[in-house]
Amino acid sequence: MPDIGGIKKEYQEILNQLSDPELVSNWDKFEELTKRKSFLEKVIEKYKEIEELKNKIEENKDILKSQEDKELSSLAETEISQLMEKQTNTEKELEKLLSQKENHETPKAVIVEIRAGTGGDEAAIFVADLYRMYSKYASLEGWQQKVLDSKPIDINGFKDIVFELKNGDVFSKMKYESGVHRVQRIPVTEKAGRIHTSTASIAILPKPKKAEIKIKPDEMKIDYYRSSGPGGQNVNKRETAVRITHLPTGIVVTSQTERNQLQNKESALSILEAKLLEKKETEETEKIGSNRKAQIGSAKRAEKIRTYNFPQDRVTDHRIKKSFHNIEEIMEGKIAPIIEALKKEIQD
Repeated sequence: MPDIGGIKKEYQEILNQLSDPELVSNWDKFEELTKRKSFLEKVIEKYKEIEELKNKIEENKDILKSQEDKELSSLAETEISQLMEKQTNTEKELEKLLSQKENHETPKAVIVEIRAGTGGDEAAIFVADLYRMYSKYASLEGWQQKVLDSKPIDINGFKDIVFELKNGDVFSKMKYESGVHRVQRIPVTEKAGRIHTSTASIAILPKPKKAEIKIKPDEMKIDYYRSSGPGGQNVNKRETAVRITHLPTGIVVTSQTERNQLQNKESALSILEAKLLEKKETEETEKIGSNRKAQIGSAKRAEKIRTYNFPQDRVTDHRIKKSFHNIEEIMEGKIAPIIEALKKEIQD
């Protein structure tokens, strides 16, 4: 059971803050406090229901102890059983409510980073396949998507690609995709018909809200250079590509997908902010131990989470030890069954 005293105290503090007339001028803060207030009200209401059920159970137990009326005692016994079942269900509802990320904490957008791992050109082709799979899945879900950075190569693949997904329940559905994805198939470049194994790593980075991550101008080194495509051929002759180095952490991000320097800078900043939030959350998680397995922290881009086996027509998720067939459809973006199975069986 939660510390209801602490929850009620926080609720009262929020009510006091919301009554401050000056808060209206800070819309972001007002919206955040309103959402938190709504969440706490649901928790307090569930707790109240449980306490009322407990009181009714005790009243019926008193009737049983008195043994004054057999018919009344029989009714009390039946009611105790029903009330206890209802109490158990309500407690589960409260646990579920508390385990969920509150609405104001759930990111409205994520940045997906896919990098080629072992396997050379085949790994780069696999990156392109994964990007296409998620892009089609995003379209099926009605999400907006935008490529922030990419490093294409000649054979229709990518060394890496970074893109943003937003407008929907993107985080709750994409958060389990972080980790190493492995593909087993005969590459198009393989003449002897041998099956190769290649990998790609994926990171799902929640996009920070405004003011959640603040970067000072003097903490960044910004370089501009010419965008380049496959084979090193310049996409344009102007220095529109942007590289930002965050001096305190050494994190380097780039963007070259737009023909406009300012747009590339904004994209690079979005990637940098997401990476800094990832770093912050990982450090906080390590401090508090394993109270909450932050999926970004647990992925570490080293854990093999899924295998795409083309010869056997199956995709296996190793975390839940479950396989899914019809791999061609899955690669066309129909990954909802995998996502739902993960949501059902993995508890953060």
